[in-house]
Amino acid sequence: MNSFTKTIIASSVLAAATAVPMTASAQMAYPAKCKSDMSSGGDMSMQGHQMSGMADHQKESMDGMKAMNMNMMQGMMKKDADVSFACGMIAHHMGAISMAEVELKHGDNPDLKAKAQKIIDDQTKEIKELTAWVEKEVK
Repeated sequence: MNSFTKTIIASSVLAAATAVPMTASAQMAYPAKCKSDMSSGGDMSMQGHQMSGMADHQKESMDGMKAMNMNMMQGMMKKDADVSFACGMIAHHMGAISMAEVELKHGDNPDLKAKAQKIIDDQTKEIKELTAWVEKEVK
């Protein structure tokens, strides 16, 4: 991938990430040290998709997925492999929490709702651990 393409992708990622913040219900903010230092440009948010015909749970899931993807892509742009991994996993876990919250809000199956709550509990713990590592280790 050439540098022009990387710049376009990076600019689009930053613009979309700032345009679609992680849901407040994810209980945590994506660490500032995981965000890329790129200038904004295009917009990758739901191009070609029409959300008007979607059910509420689908819209909420899509919003969470967009935010997760943008944050994860930003984290993966870090030059250090360890930082890239930690930041990418934080975003990934935030996405899992967002999906689990949609299940708790809209789902009917008690087994899946219990699994969703376990995901929230487990992933919240891992996010706190990874965020603490990022805050301590990333300069």
